[in-house]
Amino acid sequence: MLSRVADSLYWMSRYLERAEHTARLIDVNLNLMLDDSASAVDQRWQRVLKALGRPEGSSWTGDPYRLANIMTFDSAKPYSIVSHIIAARENARQVREQISSEQWWELNRLYHDFTRKDGTGIRESQVSDALQAVQEGLYLFQGVTDSTMSHGEGWHFIQCGKYMERASATAMLLDVYTAEFGAHPDRMHQGSEYLEWIGLLRSCAAFEAYCRVYTADLNPERILDFLLLNSEFPHAVRYAVDSMQSALEAIRGEAGKRSAALTRQAGRLKSSLSFADIGEIVAQGANTYLEDIFRQCQAIHRIIYQLYINYSIEAALTG
Repeated sequence: MLSRVADSLYWMSRYLERAEHTARLIDVNLNLMLDDSASAVDQRWQRVLKALGRPEGSSWTGDPYRLANIMTFDSAKPYSIVSHIIAARENARQVREQISSEQWWELNRLYHDFTRKDGTGIRESQVSDALQAVQEGLYLFQGVTDSTMSHGEGWHFIQCGKYMERASATAMLLDVYTAEFGAHPDRMHQGSEYLEWIGLLRSCAAFEAYCRVYTADLNPERILDFLLLNSEFPHAVRYAVDSMQSALEAIRGEAGKRSAALTRQAGRLKSSLSFADIGEIVAQGANTYLEDIFRQCQAIHRIIYQLYINYSIEAALTG
């Protein structure tokens, strides 16, 4: 596969996953605002910005609906949902022949639905409706992708991008929550904190799935265990890393390129999650562990680029 095609499919998928994650995070935190004190609202939206990596140019001004409006509709902000959709659509346009007509139609529809709005005159309830619409649209796009695209090399690059973004974003989100609230079972948690842990679960579309495993016992250590080490839940870090490695293995097989560095780095990350114990992670420092996961994801991304995107002519001839 041409490097430009691989690059566009990979980034199309990452931008769409980023849009979905941002939409869910904003939507959940808007819904948690009922009966909140001003200080709780301030802390919560500062946390949202931290979880998104404090995007350059973003700021908290004390008005959650204004921030939500900007992060949803402002195409001048590169961290907004509409900007992610525009970037994904542009990447898809560049490889139009590599994706199905159904994929293009769904992504194009989502693009036109959002670019015709600029946030002006949008009521508070309409922001929430728009956030729901983008999540539903992206679920539909993912279903269409799996149903109408051959599961070859291009599809695997899409999977790689999606799960790379998901693993990184979830690790960063967990890092922010554990840094602020901790996850140690011996610590006494205030009643108001449990609402924040519910918000964390909902931000990962995990509340119902968690309750099926642990009932309604909102234990911070169990929540961290579920979102970090569960191998069956799609938004858990371990599931994302396992899926990303499976995609990389398939790409290596089809592309005929072997890289000891990529195999070693991806295998190390997978093993660190497969054989981890949540008690040991908490005792040794959950934030250190989560930050290391994020760094390893970045290292894998760099190797992918060196191997498949920005490789030299000499490497291509000897690969």
